[in-house]
Amino acid sequence: MIFNCPYLSNYLVGQVAMDFNPPDAAAIIKGGPLAPGMEGVVTFKNVPGGVEVCIDIRGLPPYRPAADGQDQVGPHGFHIHESGNCEVGDPNDPFKAAGEHWNPTNQPHGNHAGDFPVIFSNNGYARMCFFTNKFRVQDVIGKSVVIHQGPDDYRTQPAGNSGKRLACGVIRRYAM
Repeated sequence: MIFNCPYLSNYLVGQVAMDFNPPDAAAIIKGGPLAPGMEGVVTFKNVPGGVEVCIDIRGLPPYRPAADGQDQVGPHGFHIHESGNCEVGDPNDPFKAAGEHWNPTNQPHGNHAGDFPVIFSNNGYARMCFFTNKFRVQDVIGKSVVIHQGPDDYRTQPAGNSGKRLACGVIRRYAM
């Protein structure tokens, strides 16, 4: 599926001042009932030897340490999940339809192809890019990106104990 999105187009216009190179795919991220103001985009670009992944997101909840039986909030786990289904489902435990972390080579958690670095919020905003050699863009079309409530510990099996799912977006081929 190919899409064209004004939010993504505005994001990309902001990148033109630098060596503009449009992405091959993108996921428009929308917050669910636990973070309704969250929105952003994750882009995927094939580069020599792997993929450059970039995220630009707003509306992240502020950091809160674990206390009094409440889970930690932030930094936020960030993963590719198996299914391209971002239906909310249970509003108290949303986006379960996205499935588990994408793990095509059956690796232990921390080495899944879909395990990404955590997102650090700066007054609700985060932006970062990183490189991975664990997949090519065509491998993730139709899967989803999920942002979690807490940080991924990269150890706990099978999903890193990163808490509830705050936002989700389906990865689609990008066309300008």
